[in-house]
Amino acid sequence: MWRLLGRRGPSGYSSSSTAEEVTEGIDGSGLTAIVTGIAFAPFTLSEDGIELHFATNHLGHFLLTHLLLEGMKRTAQETNIEGRIIIVSSDSYKLTYHEGIRFDRINDELGYKSILAYGQSKLANILHAQELSKQLKHEDVKITVNALHPGGIVTNIMRYQGFLDGLVATLGKYVLKNVQQGAATTCYLALHPQVRGVSGKFFVDSNITEVKSHATDEDLAKKLWDFSMGLIKVQMTS
Repeated sequence: MWRLLGRRGPSGYSSSSTAEEVTEGIDGSGLTAIVTGIAFAPFTLSEDGIELHFATNHLGHFLLTHLLLEGMKRTAQETNIEGRIIIVSSDSYKLTYHEGIRFDRINDELGYKSILAYGQSKLANILHAQELSKQLKHEDVKITVNALHPGGIVTNIMRYQGFLDGLVATLGKYVLKNVQQGAATTCYLALHPQVRGVSGKFFVDSNITEVKSHATDEDLAKKLWDFSMGLIKVQMTS
């Protein structure tokens, strides 16, 4: 209810809070953070036959995190300062294919739906955060991993959508966040001391929010991890 009414949640922040507000007075010296998962425009298939929503909105960020992870672990151990991995997802994870992730049809145009494919990639972001968080906790590594929904933001993401682009440009400022508000949750997770030690959660408007059951499926998260590791190994050796 506090989100719908723009009221401040348990963190003290709301949908109208800006990046400047959530980081005011915070010294981030020595803190190491990765921010990834930022969405790209939708397409169908890549040259490698991987559906581009999945490839760009999940797999590319999965690979980046994997490549930087050992360095983050060393830094966290040497400095004893918590590292933070922040994965930008979306509420669109709620609208995906009925099986959640189409592992056997990830490069199949049959039944492809752009909206569902986008939801699949954003679900993958959340599952990635949860599985990586679980693994780091098991290793007792001082790195947290959280996912977030930045909210609807006035950007040029609809620039190729004609009427929708004009509608967003005209009405967006009344119902959507501006860029400063849209960056708030990401900055909050990267820098705020309230989030110290918090891992494997999903944040909206700088507050922890419960996710739908398919986004907490540990078996699905582990299957996605193994599937993604297999794909990036192929990409790295090709």
